[in-house]
Amino acid sequence: MPVRSCRVTIQDMEGVSHTVEVTATTLYEAVALGLAAVRGNEWVVGIAQGFNPVKVRVTDVPVEHEVKLMDFTKWLERKGGSPREVSDRNKIRDILRLPRAAH
Repeated sequence: MPVRSCRVTIQDMEGVSHTVEVTATTLYEAVALGLAAVRGNEWVVGIAQGFNPVKVRVTDVPVEHEVKLMDFTKWLERKGGSPREVSDRNKIRDILRLPRAAH
C-alpha cells in the first residue's frame, strides 16, 4: 500500500480539537500515529475513550514547483508546437487577458 499524508484530528476531554500531520499506509495506522502524537502533547487534556471520533483526512503529498518568470514569458511567447501546447498557451493568455497568438 502507498504511504499517504494524513491530517488526524482528535478531541480532548475538554472538547478542544487537536490536529496533527502523519504519514501512514492504512487508516488505523494513521489513527495510531495521531493518538501517539496528541497524547504526547502537554496542551491535550486526556483523550476520551468510547464513541469519541477520530477524523482522518487523507491528502496528497504536497508538491512544490518553481518557475522563473523569464522562462514562463518565453514559453508564453513561443510560436507553434503541438495542438495541446498551443491550446495551453492560449488558455494562459486568456487568463492574463493577453491577445491570443496567431496560428
